[in-house]
Amino acid sequence: MTEQILIVDFGSQFTQLIARAVREMHVYCEIVPCTTDLEVIRARGPKALILSGGPSSVYDDDAPTIDSQIFEWGVPILGICYGMQLIAQTLGGEIRHGDYREYGRAEIELVQDSPLFSRLGSDRRHAVWMSHGDELCRFPDGFEVLAQSEQGVVAAIGSATREIYGVQFHPEVAHTPRGREMLQSFVFDIAGCRGDWQLDDFIHHNIERLRSQIGDEKVLCALSGGVDSAVTALLLHRAIGEQLYCVFVDNGLLRKFEAREVVHRFRDDLGLNLHAVDASERFLDNLRDVTDPEQKRKIIGRTFIEVFEDEAHKLEGIRFLAQGTLYPDVIESVSFKGPSVTIKSHHNVGGLPEVMNLELIEPLRELFKDEVREVGQKLGLPEEFVWRRPFPGPGLAIRILGPVTHDELAILREADQIFREELRTLPDRRNVWQAFCVLLPVRSVGVMGDSRTYENVLALRAVESRDGMTADWYRLPGDLLDRTARRIIGEVRGINRVVYDVTSKPPATIEWE
Repeated sequence: MTEQILIVDFGSQFTQLIARAVREMHVYCEIVPCTTDLEVIRARGPKALILSGGPSSVYDDDAPTIDSQIFEWGVPILGICYGMQLIAQTLGGEIRHGDYREYGRAEIELVQDSPLFSRLGSDRRHAVWMSHGDELCRFPDGFEVLAQSEQGVVAAIGSATREIYGVQFHPEVAHTPRGREMLQSFVFDIAGCRGDWQLDDFIHHNIERLRSQIGDEKVLCALSGGVDSAVTALLLHRAIGEQLYCVFVDNGLLRKFEAREVVHRFRDDLGLNLHAVDASERFLDNLRDVTDPEQKRKIIGRTFIEVFEDEAHKLEGIRFLAQGTLYPDVIESVSFKGPSVTIKSHHNVGGLPEVMNLELIEPLRELFKDEVREVGQKLGLPEEFVWRRPFPGPGLAIRILGPVTHDELAILREADQIFREELRTLPDRRNVWQAFCVLLPVRSVGVMGDSRTYENVLALRAVESRDGMTADWYRLPGDLLDRTARRIIGEVRGINRVVYDVTSKPPATIEWE
């Protein structure tokens, strides 16, 4: 049986980062909501448990709790932020509203030697990332203070005999520079994990599982050419061959040459059973005069379902629908706090199965994006698709701020193609997580030759990120930006000004709409 660590989620925005960090140690890890029945957790046989942070105070009327029996299992436990406070309160300690709230960068001092900090060497002071208003004022019997902040607030506690530890800061975020080593100490030195989980094992077991689940039935898969749907299709193709039917829908909102490249690569080169549908006019007719971005997304999603359903009805005997749902999608869809606030709608989880009454298959639902890329490489997916930057489901429609027309799509496609060509000259281009052009609903005065112009403004956007949850604008070289702007203005009719977006996420989103 594969060893695993379970993270009990109390609603922290950083919970996924904990899981990613543990997975990167080659230890299998999953997240379960804090409302999960205790016996269900125990039946999974975890090597250790991590209690995440969360937005609540332990004193809130509806604050999530945990059954104290969990601390009697003899399984190593690490509580992070709210998780630490919950451990302390549940085991007889006391939490109070702090006199000094700590948010952001802070410094802690280690005051006791502990297995939790065994990989930190002789350094006693460390930068960490704090996010709390409550503090521990009395710790439970059998626990001792392991670290404190500059303000004297308890920053870590532990019981070596019970192998239960808690930290008030977030070791999983990049702003805690040596947090990864702290997590490694817990995973390997305290929990005793071997770190032998490999994606080769995932591929082998998943293929066997898919064959057993599908049998002789047929599977329908929507293939966009993005890495998620591409790896889903390749994994299913490896498992069931010609029983897989892929449908590629050209919605008229794709980048230049995209439809041609996807069909050629997956049908001609990789041998997938792929049917291509040109529904571009249908999508553009439905989008006529629509300016609201949320309406655009809903119209595109609804039209895609209609087109996809039309194609499905042409095929006989389809029982399963395959989706490229990833683990972050699954986590967000089972939040114990309920659905998140809608920042933008279009999501893999849900939708099509309810409309089409097909059984859902999600071969990648246990993986993060970087793991999907690695699986793609192992399955022989060409590099340009493995490292393809994320492309939104609504396509170029949400990169045109205003009505979507043939003319504006043509302008944006040409500009986007130039930007992508120039980015290929960047030595560290894989560090650019996302890059694209946005056609603004703004015209500016310009001078070309001896003539006055009044044409479109185009924004360039490039960001660096690990998973899209947060992002910083990418510091592209000035000569690359200069070359890109001059080429766009010189080669694309309709644009006379190019600007560069230097906003991080938050406060902005990565896409403009």
